[in-house]
Amino acid sequence: MSIPHPGIARRTAVQAGAISLLGLGTNHVSGLQTLAAENSQAVPRKHKAVIYIFLSGGLGQQDSFDLKPDAPDRIRGEFSPISTTTTGLQICEHLPMLAARSHKWGLVRSLTHPYNEHSEGHMVMLSGRTPLPQGFSGSKPKPTDWPTFASVVTGVCPPKNNLPPAAVLPEKLIHVSGRTIPGQFAGIMGDRYEPWFIEASHFRDTSYVHGAFPEYGFQRWEGPSNPKNYRFEAPKLELAHGVLKNRMAARKALLTSLEDQRAELARAAASQEFDRHREDAVSLLLDGGVHRALDVHSANDKTQDAYGRNSFGWSLLMARQLVEAGVNLVQVNLGNDESWDTHEKAFHNLKHYLFPPTDRAVSALIDDLDARGMLDDTLVVWAGEFGRTNYCQGVLSGGDFGRDHHPRCYSIWMAGGGIKAGSSYGETDEYGYNIARDGVHIHDFQATLLHLLGIDHERLTYRHQGRRYRLTDVHGQVVKPLLA
Repeated sequence: MSIPHPGIARRTAVQAGAISLLGLGTNHVSGLQTLAAENSQAVPRKHKAVIYIFLSGGLGQQDSFDLKPDAPDRIRGEFSPISTTTTGLQICEHLPMLAARSHKWGLVRSLTHPYNEHSEGHMVMLSGRTPLPQGFSGSKPKPTDWPTFASVVTGVCPPKNNLPPAAVLPEKLIHVSGRTIPGQFAGIMGDRYEPWFIEASHFRDTSYVHGAFPEYGFQRWEGPSNPKNYRFEAPKLELAHGVLKNRMAARKALLTSLEDQRAELARAAASQEFDRHREDAVSLLLDGGVHRALDVHSANDKTQDAYGRNSFGWSLLMARQLVEAGVNLVQVNLGNDESWDTHEKAFHNLKHYLFPPTDRAVSALIDDLDARGMLDDTLVVWAGEFGRTNYCQGVLSGGDFGRDHHPRCYSIWMAGGGIKAGSSYGETDEYGYNIARDGVHIHDFQATLLHLLGIDHERLTYRHQGRRYRLTDVHGQVVKPLLA
């Protein structure tokens, strides 16, 4: 379909959120191709994918997937366990849709790392590596940080269908104080391997959309801030000012369609007046499949209702569309500003604001992937940067109960992609404070995730200042009991 356009002199660069991967005017594309070629023996030809649902703030294991109904009140909390379709497996009563699908997913109840602070937890959970990188700062990302999973995949997996190998949506993780949380970026790999950030979560004056909002401050308000200003929409891919040189733009009148722009850009490239690497960005711009993958609102009403018409639902629907279009890894941040950091009113906020849209959206994602024949080759992971303490803070009778940070043991939910469905691996003690059996370290989680993506984590390397370095933690081991 021809799309009217005001002209090449006004719009000539790709804009897709913080799509620094395309970095027009740089050699990103050749850099990606080089690193992918160097690691080609570690990456399979068959397309596999991961949807990594990240709950910034930290979900309490004993309030979700590892309840302790026989513990004292201040440990047990307010929620009761319910049975699932898996014999002997119980989860929180406020996750009924997932309970009905437990034969399609599995749990790890014994993940562990040593860091009790949010930024440190984000760093290790999003990179799969400990100890912390040299010179780490919890207040800002640094070029010496470990690369995030999305950057590793960006570097070693070849792009497909004009799409980058990895994407992060619906926004970066930004604290209410304004600091950008470290752990989300390429770090030591360099700027060219930054993941594709799709900024899709916005506010505008429109009718209120019920559901979960990433801007919601669960420790400060009873409901979303300024709810009538919200919209969910990926930035439009369009041409912006400055790519074609002035003398080239002057040769033609304003173009009236994207097809005309493609021809003009091709002529510019042929005459060596246009950086050939920008052609890849233009291909992304003009590919109808890319536009469709970013457009969740064109999905039929039944699909949108199944996922939920809110930021959680639309985010997971977009993730499915991107994977189907050829992206290898999509990180979905369900809740900005550490929304799952339930120090106060934990049970109220989990029950009314966090669990309902997540239960619905994740269940819809499983069903959708399964119906499309994609579940076997798509791993879905659900985790935060740590768990919560077993002992509740606050006054139970006042409804102000919450839990503090607890990295010693917590749960990961996993489905599809080669995971043993209907299973639970690892155990915590009777109070959910320590690991009782089969602990899984962060570097083992990284190794397992990459293995299920079809990547040999032991063979991934990159070059820096003339030397070759390993991209993953040398201690990581695939947790084979998790595999189907």
